[in-house]
Amino acid sequence: MFALRPAFRFSLRVALTLALALMAALLCLRWQTPLPWMIGPLLATAFASMLGVSTLSWNPLRDAGQWVIGAALGLYFTPQVVGIISGLWWAIVLAVLWALALGYGFGRWLHHVHAQRMPGLDRATTFFSGAIGGAPEMTLLAEREMARTDLVASAHSLRVLVVTVTVPFAMQFSGWHGLDTVPPLVRDVSFFGLLVLALFTGLGALAMQMLKRANPWFMGALLVSMGLTMNEVSLSGIPPWLSNTAQLFIGVSLGVRFTAAFVQTAPRWLASVAIGTLAMIGLCACFGGLLGWATNTPLATMILGVAPGGIAEMAITAKVLQLGVAVVTAFQVCRLVTVLVLVEPLYKWLYLRDVQR
Repeated sequence: MFALRPAFRFSLRVALTLALALMAALLCLRWQTPLPWMIGPLLATAFASMLGVSTLSWNPLRDAGQWVIGAALGLYFTPQVVGIISGLWWAIVLAVLWALALGYGFGRWLHHVHAQRMPGLDRATTFFSGAIGGAPEMTLLAEREMARTDLVASAHSLRVLVVTVTVPFAMQFSGWHGLDTVPPLVRDVSFFGLLVLALFTGLGALAMQMLKRANPWFMGALLVSMGLTMNEVSLSGIPPWLSNTAQLFIGVSLGVRFTAAFVQTAPRWLASVAIGTLAMIGLCACFGGLLGWATNTPLATMILGVAPGGIAEMAITAKVLQLGVAVVTAFQVCRLVTVLVLVEPLYKWLYLRDVQR
């Protein structure tokens, strides 16, 4: 009986956190805020966590959320859409180079601002804090280079929070939504087809996990769903309630990172990350505008494609606001993969080549 107590407390914390997230989502839905099922839970759990409330996210629920969203986004990659994206290959290359340069500049700025105030702050910490990649992956790479992983993790968590909250509100209140004229290939929901789609995408996610790839539940489901849709294999659409639940799980997983200890960790560092993130959003909006003009693509779509947020969050924004889902996803996926592959060699080439000689 006593052995069940920790498990009961764990389950209770998860359940109460989900209840708080659900109430926040329903409130945002009533207020007609953008992305109510993700932003509501994110902000509610973040504020509660920072106030010392014992919130908790269960990792399998986060993985399930990414699985559902990945499968849903893959349904937009019809042969027609793939043809459009293939014609934008050069813009995707420019966007990737832009992300690498922007992350490098952000890291340099963080080092310039904090090097004298924070003794022992090394280049690895600021470099991997500035790189526009996923928090877990960048923190792991930073750990390999003996950097301060607490600062790296906090920088990426705050960056994703700022972008996830700021960009959707800006898109909705500017009137930039409903511009996606290409719906997903499958809209009708089939119970049997949904089970088959879940089976195939789940196997893809497990394969990516076994290969130790980044975001395996999102990327594996996305790639399998994309492959089926590109070959015009129609199984089932994703029910709205399932997509909304997935967004809630993802929002909770982001919000619980912001504990009271998080706020107390280097307040000036967090403030500079927030300011730098807002500056990057502005720069990316300008760059996205240029790409939109050059490719004759809607401005909002390109801004989301190059926005310095997380891939799942920006793709969800495009999906909910109907802003070129497949194009945004393609840009974000290519950036994620390239940054993960190149950021560590780039760091060694920039800062360690003289040491290794």
